[in-house]
Amino acid sequence: MSRPPNLERFDTMTNEKLRIRRDIASMSAYTPTTSLEVFAERLGVAVDNLIKLDANENPYGPSPRVVEALAELPNMQVYPDPESGRLREALSDYTDVPAEQILCGAGADELIELILQLFIEPGDAIINTPPTFAMYSFNAPLYHAQVVDVYRRADFSLDVEAIQQAVAQHDAKLVFLCSPNNPSGDLIAREDIKALLELPATIVVDEAYIEFAEGGSLANWVGEYPNLIVLRTLSKWAGLAGLRIGYGLFPRALMPHLWKIKQPYNVNVAADLAARVSLGDVDFLLERVRQLIEQRQRMEVAFAELPYLSPHASQANFVLNRVSGMSAEGFRDRLARAGIIVRYYQKPRLEDRIRISAGTPAQIDRLLEILRALANNEL
Repeated sequence: MSRPPNLERFDTMTNEKLRIRRDIASMSAYTPTTSLEVFAERLGVAVDNLIKLDANENPYGPSPRVVEALAELPNMQVYPDPESGRLREALSDYTDVPAEQILCGAGADELIELILQLFIEPGDAIINTPPTFAMYSFNAPLYHAQVVDVYRRADFSLDVEAIQQAVAQHDAKLVFLCSPNNPSGDLIAREDIKALLELPATIVVDEAYIEFAEGGSLANWVGEYPNLIVLRTLSKWAGLAGLRIGYGLFPRALMPHLWKIKQPYNVNVAADLAARVSLGDVDFLLERVRQLIEQRQRMEVAFAELPYLSPHASQANFVLNRVSGMSAEGFRDRLARAGIIVRYYQKPRLEDRIRISAGTPAQIDRLLEILRALANNEL
């Protein structure tokens, strides 16, 4: 059977005729982690034989109350509340920030995009502090921003003076900071953030992992500093990564403009309900956070005893390790063949590093068993 003429015509079109943006045509795609099912298919093993420790997901999943509530979710045929009003009130109780200064999104990733839409005109600069979360530098060019990289020091601490100089040199509008940082796990010193808040730029602090850290959130600073934005999520501590629900704490002056540009129904009804139920079961979920912190600490101690791993101290639910005696990529592949999925970054300053997420005690038992077998050349 011959193909329809319209498809034949589409096949013959050139990029010039399609007229897509040249910068997008030439850019590299972001490579995210994938699902257990896809990993299992790639490796030729059953899903039940894999342990996924590559994406900092909560292995315990959501509160059982969330599962019960979603099983009876009503009115899925009706659009959600465009303002997420009940959720914002619950988040206000959780963060002690007025609901009027909270905006919810489909994960913190959507809020990063909204911030870029709000601030950036073509050619404006943002400051990125690699090695860090990749979505800042990935999203910025899509909104015609210039990304100015100010690399962290060898110990992954911020180079505050270099950031200050870069803001002045490039008249940067935004500084993106991840605290605790992904993938290193460092919590940014408060005095460093205070120094950066003196800059003529808006400071965006991404606190995706703050529930795992000692020292607490900067949420109560938002009312004090007119150029501070704090991003949070329920993906990690509340086990809702698959539902995509995050929120931002914003200065009052920004809120009217954010409401102008936010998609009206960006938070779906399942995510909204799951988040509200989670915020009603905080004690249960924070006990799971405590258990994950215990496993992170256990990993740090155990990794330091292995001849080929050097762990970096973390305040998140993962540990970044320097790999020696073999390539980090090869190490990742050896673990994958043993059914353990971890994260390798083929990026500057991370070529010899592996990030491993905290799991359940049984998962970490198996991980350490495999790692000790590797150390003894038994695998």
